[in-house]
Amino acid sequence: MSERRCAVVAILGAPNAGKSTLVNALVGEKIAIVTHKVQTTRAPLRGIALRGDAQLVLIDTPGVFAPKRRLERAMVRAAWASLDGADAIVHVVDAASYARTQAGGASGADGHARADVERIQARLAETKRTAILVLNKVDAMARPDLLTVARAFSETGLYADVFMISALTGDGVEDLAKRLAEAAPVGPWLFPEDQIADAPARVLAAETTREQLMLRLHEEIPYEATVETESWQARKDGSVRIDQTIFVARESQRKIVIGEKGQTIKAIGQSARKSLEETLGRRVHLFLHVKVREGWSEERARYAALGLDYDA
Repeated sequence: MSERRCAVVAILGAPNAGKSTLVNALVGEKIAIVTHKVQTTRAPLRGIALRGDAQLVLIDTPGVFAPKRRLERAMVRAAWASLDGADAIVHVVDAASYARTQAGGASGADGHARADVERIQARLAETKRTAILVLNKVDAMARPDLLTVARAFSETGLYADVFMISALTGDGVEDLAKRLAEAAPVGPWLFPEDQIADAPARVLAAETTREQLMLRLHEEIPYEATVETESWQARKDGSVRIDQTIFVARESQRKIVIGEKGQTIKAIGQSARKSLEETLGRRVHLFLHVKVREGWSEERARYAALGLDYDA
């Protein structure tokens, strides 16, 4: 019997590069929420993937960008902190977006994404850490453009390997997993064999509801909206009752979340319940409440709950 190996892998990238989608694909289960809204991931979440005798502890970090507010500064600080103690660094890049900047379209979202990529490269050069480059969303671009992007990154000297993948379809993901597993150092596993994430179930449940909230109301509700699981009660029939509160900043936002005759909050709850039942493998009774809590993003206790540094 071969020796067990374990690697802690930090997954870095600009917002919306596909980090959470990649972590979900490597784990084989949905543990990280995914939306089209930038900065969906707020705090590092560890997904646990097994490949043979190797356990990969995958740190899904908040996107690296130029922060302006306290919450954003704490998120970026958490992303950089994930490099400490990591056995490997994976830099995920939206290859299609980056290719557009090479073609002269370095404005708007693409321009911001390129600046974020360069910010990560500067930190890698500063820390003298070699990363594994993952060019994601390659199914959305022509092969010649992809090769041009790959060449530009390779010439920086910051990357030991380059993988071209589509995290969404899974294309190329197993090649990356094999590389990470083969390079994992010999050592005991950090988590039990059947564990796929390090977050408590009540935290994952809150994130599941926040995902549905953002998917449905990303235009109307500001980024600061948050969800907390208030109670978790297992029932004798094997089901679970979950009570959650959605916190928003103003009364007008509370009315939007509830919707006319409660239709919006009902739809959010139905989608979240269905996702939770798939994840938990049992029937879920989900009860949602909406409350106004102005300035929650300035409350020290909320940062502690998210595992973020309030003083970042």
